[in-house]
Amino acid sequence: MVRPHVESHLIARIGWLRAAILGANDGIVSTASLIMGVASASPGTSEVLVAGVAGLVAGAMSMAAGEYVSVSSQADTEKADLARERVELQTQPEAELDELTRIYVERGLTHDVARQVAIQLSANNVLEAHARDELGIVEHLEARPIQAALTSAATFAVGAALPLLMVILSPARTLIYSVAIASLISLALLGAIGARAGGASVLKASARVTFWGAFAMALTAGIGAIVGTAV
Repeated sequence: MVRPHVESHLIARIGWLRAAILGANDGIVSTASLIMGVASASPGTSEVLVAGVAGLVAGAMSMAAGEYVSVSSQADTEKADLARERVELQTQPEAELDELTRIYVERGLTHDVARQVAIQLSANNVLEAHARDELGIVEHLEARPIQAALTSAATFAVGAALPLLMVILSPARTLIYSVAIASLISLALLGAIGARAGGASVLKASARVTFWGAFAMALTAGIGAIVGTAV
């Protein structure tokens, strides 16, 4: 008797992981950059705090709406392709069987074996076979708009909360430096967590996200200083 071999692959996490990492990263970078830009132009803590809170709320809503719209578009495309495939399977079953056979031949099977595989898979669940092997639609990669929207909004808010906390806790004279240091450390940790969850290089991911976060904050702080001086 063949014993079942159960595996858990990291790619199954890609739907929520992408949204979570994107949301938290954007929350830290955009809110910290906004805070540093405003603080460079106006040293008042209350103004900086108001700008940061507004950035958190607006950013979380923007992330949710953006993710929902974009992932919904993907879901609509998948549904349209499946609907068309369903019609073709009903009206052109032999042509679809030939197409599935050709796919397996291109993957390295002989024609006879490919034909047998196509027939057996079609007998089990023909639409699922074509969705997976012809369209590339599999269950763990299906578009989930609500999940993506909620994950992005929640993680954005969590990420944005850190720079805001530093505004509350830090003296006005060291606010910019405190926000920058805390945000860069958080970005490095976020990159490491995301890489660990996705099975990628921790060092590479941390360095990448920290570099671009530092660049965004430095650029925004510089613009804020210039505008503040001009005003």
